[in-house]
Amino acid sequence: MTWDLIIFDCDGVLVDSESIANRLFSEMLGEIGLPMTYEETIRQFMGCSMPAWVALIEERSSRPVPPGFVSDFYARLHAVFQRELYAVPGIISALDRISLPICVASNGTLTKMRTTLGLTGLLPRFEGRLFSATQVERGKPFPDLFLYAAQRMGAMTSHCAVIEDSPLGVQAGIAAGMQVFGYARLSGPDTLAASGARVFSDMEELPELLQTAAADRRSFTKTI
Repeated sequence: MTWDLIIFDCDGVLVDSESIANRLFSEMLGEIGLPMTYEETIRQFMGCSMPAWVALIEERSSRPVPPGFVSDFYARLHAVFQRELYAVPGIISALDRISLPICVASNGTLTKMRTTLGLTGLLPRFEGRLFSATQVERGKPFPDLFLYAAQRMGAMTSHCAVIEDSPLGVQAGIAAGMQVFGYARLSGPDTLAASGARVFSDMEELPELLQTAAADRRSFTKTI
């Protein structure tokens, strides 16, 4: 077998946005009296959708987030993205060497994906193949988004590979019956492995890793 489809998460996998977003989030939480370090936001919020972020904040503080907090966050984040956002190191070279069908499946909105992929020059590679948790009933860690992306792309779920960088995303891919590759740049490799991912740390390694995994699956299939 080979892969029918390679499904990429967006933030932290294609665009180097996780560190920027979590740095700003930590700063804004301090401004509303909920101090949290950058490292804590990475552990608690990385891979979550904004509604999940809000729910976690309100649970922690026992009060609603201030009016305008979310819109202010997005406005400030967009301004920082304009100055600081780049593609994840090695991803352009990796994509150049992957000749299989590809798409993006993110807990972020379609607007956010189009913005970040556009700023980094990656949007033309994925145009028409962007899928958001806003299009399904449940976002990651539930499998709905990955199943939706596979269905829209005409791929068998068992022949899909998922590229993720957060435990929530890994859990979603595993629940969808897909093989997940965990990019351990911000999340710890042990955490991703414990969630079920095949872990790697350099995006330049991805094309060969996909080929090796497909060959391993072919060999396994022949022996049963």
